[in-house]
Amino acid sequence: MFERFQRDEREVNGVRIAYRQGGSGPPLLLLHGYPQTHVIWHLIADRLAERFTVVAADLRGYGDSSKPEGGENHVAYSKREMALDQVELMRRLGFERFDILGHDRGARVSHRLAMDHPGAVRRLILLDIAPTLAMYSQTDETFARAYWHWFFLIRPAPLPERLLEADPELVLQTAVATRADHAHPFSEAAYAEYLRCLKLPGAAHAFCEDYRASAGIDLEHDREDRAAGRLIEAPLLVLWGERGVIQRCFEPLEEWRAVARDVQGKALPAGHYLPEEVPDEVLGETLRFLA
Repeated sequence: MFERFQRDEREVNGVRIAYRQGGSGPPLLLLHGYPQTHVIWHLIADRLAERFTVVAADLRGYGDSSKPEGGENHVAYSKREMALDQVELMRRLGFERFDILGHDRGARVSHRLAMDHPGAVRRLILLDIAPTLAMYSQTDETFARAYWHWFFLIRPAPLPERLLEADPELVLQTAVATRADHAHPFSEAAYAEYLRCLKLPGAAHAFCEDYRASAGIDLEHDREDRAAGRLIEAPLLVLWGERGVIQRCFEPLEEWRAVARDVQGKALPAGHYLPEEVPDEVLGETLRFLA
């Protein structure tokens, strides 16, 4: 995997961000979700690198990137700070303007990046999320049961951290299970990498701080955008799994059209982990949209 890529890291925005870079052509930033790393893109990264200069980064708190303390109001894991990491990384690599493909938590960082740095984003693709504010404000029993981790991880420290650290493999199996028997859609190599990174010092705290920020300071930033009438200016493609929670609990296109000017999208025949469940479909939609 990642045969066209070189691995490296850069100090940006006060943290160290690990990433892989490969290919040539227009710049494309790939951002992953919880509890994963940039390895989620391994089935499509080499093919994307045939047409783009691809940067697949680990978010702060994830993979081999820095895992700082959250600070007051969990500000270090606000999507504003996590987005600034990626903007500065791309600038350090020579890219002032770029496309973004983000999944899950990486898609939330991408949303904030497009809001805070509109001049940096040419086109934006978000996988299997609705806007964070919409998801919290519309929480019902069905959503809460499916996304129970949203409400577990935001409990005050150190309870969630200690439980995560007590049995990392059980945590990972539970977090990524797509069936009652805890089956998951990942290759053995990818799963091993996710487990390795989950066991790193500070990883459990970082995961919790990411979610605590989303339930607090991130909502403040989203409400400020709504009140000011700010919208995502970049053309936006949203894709989601037809067997997933986003399909079941929300109206994705309707929600994104409330926060972005130019939105298109569709469901794909998958659950939540689109890049690993239906890589060919994700690749095809990405190439079509970014053409």
